[in-house]
Amino acid sequence: MTFTATAEAMTMTTTATATATATTSTGGAADASGLSGLPDVPCPRELSTGDARELTRIFFERLHSLEEGTQEYQYVRNTLIEMNISLVQFAARPFRDRPGGPENEDIVQVGVIGLIKAIDRYDPERNTQLTTLALPYITGEIKRHFRDTTWAVRVPRRLQELRLELAKATEELTSETDHAPTPAELAERLDLTEDEVRQGLVAANGYSTQSLDVPQENAGSGSQASTAAGGSLTLGDTMGDLDPALEAVEDRHALAPLLAGLDERCSQILELRFGQEMTQAEIGAEIGLSQMQVSRLLTRTLGTLREELLQG
Repeated sequence: MTFTATAEAMTMTTTATATATATTSTGGAADASGLSGLPDVPCPRELSTGDARELTRIFFERLHSLEEGTQEYQYVRNTLIEMNISLVQFAARPFRDRPGGPENEDIVQVGVIGLIKAIDRYDPERNTQLTTLALPYITGEIKRHFRDTTWAVRVPRRLQELRLELAKATEELTSETDHAPTPAELAERLDLTEDEVRQGLVAANGYSTQSLDVPQENAGSGSQASTAAGGSLTLGDTMGDLDPALEAVEDRHALAPLLAGLDERCSQILELRFGQEMTQAEIGAEIGLSQMQVSRLLTRTLGTLREELLQG
């Protein structure tokens, strides 16, 4: 939800009462301002459903006779918004289990934006209830809010919508087959390719994230269940990492047959240089060669091994 949208909703919902008070407190001025004949509504939000429906009809009839932008127009429009805030609360109920549900003031403000749009577009001459138009607008604004602001990782709208379709299809197939559906089964149900299904499943992981510092309450007992400080293991503590020694295992496995093919002197030089970490001068004294000869043999042997490894 953008700051501008929130500000507009808050402005519309908080100024209605102030406008009404300012208008009615002038007594006869209200009659002169074009509001004569309208019922006095000191607390629009506290009206019963029946009273709100009847007063909504009356206020809409007056709204369309007033000039847009005038103080009288704003008073009638704001009162209509206040009288129908209950529609926002009703439309927000199905979202109570989502992060930032109807108890969150942001969701109410988003719903008010939808209510404002519905009031501005409502035509009483069509003989339809405001509810019929307002609920889709309110619900649409709330869904747009969740789509645009609640994903931990932003993904294309197509994948956001696919996530909902996959969730529904997964629930249906699970109840029908008593097992979690495979990507192939989901693809058949939704008339998609398996690649599209897998892409949607991967994208669904971006809806919410979990901190690596979250304690793992179900960790095992003993030393593996606590950190060095005695607290619970975090998610980060339980995640493995790549062991750099694994690459060395592969290299040694590939190098073993090549080393076995070297002559005795080259093998001895490699052992003394890398196994016992002797200098080239010490190796020369050990096997009866000069330091320069040892250097040349070592360079040639390592170059040959490198080429054979790359070719393999």
